[in-house]
Amino acid sequence: MTTSSFHRSSADALRYERPAAPQVSVVISTYNRGALLENAVRSVLAQDEASAPSFELIVVDNNSTDETAELIRRVAELDGRVRYVFEPQQGSSYGRNAGIREARAPLIAFTDDDVLAEPDWLASIVRAFDEHSGTDVVGGRVLPVWPSPPPAWLTRDHWTPLALIDYGERSIEVDAACPICLVSANLSFRRAVLDSVGGFAAAFQLVKGSVGSVEDHELLLRVLSTGRKVVYDPRVVVHAAIQSNRLEQAYHRRWHAGHGYYHALLRSERMEQTSVGTLFGVPAHLYRQALEALAGWARAKAIGDPLRAFHHEVQLRFFQGFFRTRRRQFLEMPRHERRGELWRLLRAVVRRRGPRTPVRAGVGAVAE
Repeated sequence: MTTSSFHRSSADALRYERPAAPQVSVVISTYNRGALLENAVRSVLAQDEASAPSFELIVVDNNSTDETAELIRRVAELDGRVRYVFEPQQGSSYGRNAGIREARAPLIAFTDDDVLAEPDWLASIVRAFDEHSGTDVVGGRVLPVWPSPPPAWLTRDHWTPLALIDYGERSIEVDAACPICLVSANLSFRRAVLDSVGGFAAAFQLVKGSVGSVEDHELLLRVLSTGRKVVYDPRVVVHAAIQSNRLEQAYHRRWHAGHGYYHALLRSERMEQTSVGTLFGVPAHLYRQALEALAGWARAKAIGDPLRAFHHEVQLRFFQGFFRTRRRQFLEMPRHERRGELWRLLRAVVRRRGPRTPVRAGVGAVAE
């Protein structure tokens, strides 16, 4: 499929007028991926007419230098539901926030430029909001479209770097006790919620070649912190076209290191909880997990189990990214704050060990 299919001839007519009051605003932010974008746009526009709500499609050109602008303007000439928006400030959060500002509907559905929506995608989103009483955010499945059979090591344990989501056939309410990940490739909000808590945070966004971002998770944490309801509904389905380089272990190593970096910036309550303290700004439990991963990696290498070895390796890559970021932040702190952290850690260790109790030799010895 090529962009030439969107050229308008004199016989072409505007098939769809711009809806006066759309029920859903779909937002796609894109950067230099015109070759993938066309199919993503076509899949949104091909929603089943019998069941789809009225919608608009806002495509945000995040300062692309390829044929993106020309492509979307051609589509908009043929389909009044499509709107072109240019956002010069580079970054996925800037692009998505530009889409939020332009959106006119009470529901805003996000997807990506490498994603294909099911024909009932928008109908399923509206149904999920209607059926799950009081729901403010709905996320769904993101299933893979493989460019070739995936390698043996790329099991579901390694789907996270591919932004793939499948938590099974039953709906799940997401909360602090069940903080499952939902991603903006298939994530919808009530407009009022975004107006209240704000949009995507630029500090956690993807910029050009960066990987491992937590911008989706950070926004969901803000939503949950206000007591609002978030639901995973398996009937809301899209398909992600997996790029060939993402089938390589090198990509996954880089992604996990990047994920560690972004989580160090995020400082989520769940990650920061520690009964001991921190060293170089890193919670003690992460050191324990890293040591366990290192031991697991060594055992797997020793017995010739490369799949298990890689599983532990990416855990170590996460810790590497996290540790480097926190250590840099620690060294930038004033000296008295650095000393304070070390004293707090020492006191916590002493408290956990408790006072040493002298024990007398002999049967029936009693502690003093």
